[in-house]
Amino acid sequence: MIRVLLADDQPLVRAGLSGLLAAEEDLEVVGAAADGQEALTLARELQPDIACLDIRMPGLDGIEATRALTAAEPPIPVLILTTFDLDDYVFGALEAGAAGFLLKDAEPEVIIESVRHVAAGQGTLDQSLTRRILTEFVQRRSLQPVTARGAEGLLTARELEILGLLARGMSNEEIARELVVEITTVKSHVARMLPKLGVRSRLQAVVWAYQNRIVTVPDGS
Repeated sequence: MIRVLLADDQPLVRAGLSGLLAAEEDLEVVGAAADGQEALTLARELQPDIACLDIRMPGLDGIEATRALTAAEPPIPVLILTTFDLDDYVFGALEAGAAGFLLKDAEPEVIIESVRHVAAGQGTLDQSLTRRILTEFVQRRSLQPVTARGAEGLLTARELEILGLLARGMSNEEIARELVVEITTVKSHVARMLPKLGVRSRLQAVVWAYQNRIVTVPDGS
């Protein structure tokens, strides 16, 4: 069972998301907060598997709450669910350590699957934002603190291979099938890779790969 914490300042949105997720047999909504500070309090009490946060909330906003949750021990993965697709919000959420960013007008099935993916350690980014965000991130430096040393000097050949597959959007299971290895082996490589790159999530690792030209932003939509 995946234990979910919700945070949104609109009661109707909280109720709607709670009903949507609770209807799934493998998801349980253990708490719902009206702002970021309440989300942190509930997270400490309930220890959810994932937090789904809005960005614009009174008091402590979703970005600052994300920064606190992902820095907690153990860290709690965060999926941002928002009506705003402004680049600064997306950048702020990713830089704070969010594992996923999704617009609230996404299809219900997409939201449900994204919750599962993020809880399982897999990042997700709204498809309507992906190319624009990656293109912009290629030109930014904030998420590549170790770029100057070069990827080849940081990662093993296998880690570079897995990073490339992550950037193609593959899950742990798909990577394991592609490389003909156990899923636990893939997870171990990813766990060792993240601190080497100075990032906190698989999604940030993918951004790092684009910034360092290990993979390139595809042409087209």
